[in-house]
Amino acid sequence: MNSKKATRRTALAAGLALALGLGVAAQASAGAPRSVSGSPDDNITRIADFYGAYVDAESDLDSGGGKLATELRKYYLTPAYLKKLRAWENKNHADGVLQAQNTPMRWKVTDNGTADHTEATVTLTWGGGVTTKLIVDMTRTTHKIFHIGTKGIGGK
Repeated sequence: MNSKKATRRTALAAGLALALGLGVAAQASAGAPRSVSGSPDDNITRIADFYGAYVDAESDLDSGGGKLATELRKYYLTPAYLKKLRAWENKNHADGVLQAQNTPMRWKVTDNGTADHTEATVTLTWGGGVTTKLIVDMTRTTHKIFHIGTKGIGGK
């Protein structure tokens, strides 16, 4: 093959990859290192830590959550809410933290801001890119989750 044909083929392949978005994905993965930060005093960090660890525990192919998921619930949820969550799970036959029967592929936590407690939206992304949103409420004093649902305690 002559060099002119090889150059055209290379340019065509690169153009096709960019048109299909393949170049963008490859470029993003080769970018600068990512960083994540947080603080134990910040409730949004705590909610994100909880959902990150919980999804990791539930995604574990060896144990499917088990003891770690149970311990995370005990640590991050108020005892009163843990009882309510178990009742919800028995009634709905689903995981109350995720409000689903399976485990999402990704999660994102966004601060909704409130005065007397912290309210956050947790967006769970499932296979195929489908998302669901949960509202999570946490006390400002004990940093414990006291509500998870499709609406916040204020009804929003």
